[in-house]
Amino acid sequence: MILVADSGSSKTDWLLNLPKQEAKQFRTPGLNPYFLTEKEIVKILQDKAAELLQYAAKITEIYFFGAGCSSPDRHEIVTNALSLLFPKAYISVDSDLLGSAYATCGHEKGLCCVLGTGSNISFFDGEEIHSGQHGLGFILGDEGSGTWFGKALITDFLYGNMPPNVCTLFDQAYGLDKEIVINSVYLKAGANSYLASFAKFVSEIRDTAYGQSLLNKGLSTFIETNVKSYPQYHKYKCNFVGSIAYIFTDELKAVCTANGIQLGKIIRQPIHDLMEFILSREAL
Repeated sequence: MILVADSGSSKTDWLLNLPKQEAKQFRTPGLNPYFLTEKEIVKILQDKAAELLQYAAKITEIYFFGAGCSSPDRHEIVTNALSLLFPKAYISVDSDLLGSAYATCGHEKGLCCVLGTGSNISFFDGEEIHSGQHGLGFILGDEGSGTWFGKALITDFLYGNMPPNVCTLFDQAYGLDKEIVINSVYLKAGANSYLASFAKFVSEIRDTAYGQSLLNKGLSTFIETNVKSYPQYHKYKCNFVGSIAYIFTDELKAVCTANGIQLGKIIRQPIHDLMEFILSREAL
């Protein structure tokens, strides 16, 4: 049995390939080793993945692609945690960017962008990803991501910069004040997921002038800061993975067209495409 995982900061999608049966999909909270220790990852899976763990003794290979898994020490945190729960499995841990590249580019050269809770970009040469100077996280980067839109909404609300009709809707939906926000962002764990949780409000106001302006600003900032940092960006297809890219496909297409970008795939969850790539590679 082969188990593939695609993990962001908010959620992890798991797909288990079962012999002569339809693959089974599971979902757990995100398992980002920048924010979680080995013990915390084990605890999350024990608490939230009981059905998946029923197959633990039969799983022979695990391919885990996750946010925060771009360095050897972070690989080790996830590998050690999975080894405790899946003792018979060969375990491979790589970054979510590589997983997204496999799911969108296959074996072709191209740019692969993540627009979900966070944001990132890499160039895929058909075999490996070449990360740039991006991926600075929600405090310094994450342009166009859920956390970026969450921060923009909250600051506009607290500074009084929202149009009155939008401000009323936002206040009714969340009932925030400065103290609540400060405590949630600076004093509690999971600030990135907290901020990203407000991004769903953008979809509720996407038809307003404010909503369209916010979307255009966030997505354009991502393009200018990330995509255009690659001098030959116009030569390759630019693929996108993640909930923000998928939900706001129309706005993303418009921004890409305005910037002369060749748009490739836009997929919300790469897990099925990723499993297909892994299985085809294993068959070679």
